[in-house]
Amino acid sequence: MAVIVKYVVVTDGKEDMIFSTRKEAEAHDKMLDIAERLYAFLHAADLNIAEDTLDALTLFMAQHRAHIDTLLKGGRLKTPAGSAQHATLPQDKREEASASEPKRSTASPSALTTKPKAAA
Repeated sequence: MAVIVKYVVVTDGKEDMIFSTRKEAEAHDKMLDIAERLYAFLHAADLNIAEDTLDALTLFMAQHRAHIDTLLKGGRLKTPAGSAQHATLPQDKREEASASEPKRSTASPSALTTKPKAAA
């Protein structure tokens, strides 16, 4: 006879997920706690978002908290998801987004750092 240990995450009195390791179960439980706090925060903001949309949004934000943390700290994502942003926006929104992006210089970095040569 084999003994199998399973870790069950219980939310609101019902089984949510079953995991084979305690670490995975605790990570999932922490993610659900974060989603619940985000839900309370956004719900209190009175943004007029449908309950199911708010649920999905907060769960998404909790699942991707590392990426959101990077963005909130002013960083950029290294994944191609950031470059796919324009593809998912409607045409008029793409134009607005590209107009609001800062213009980048076309000068080469070496041209900016060269020092004048001393006369021989």
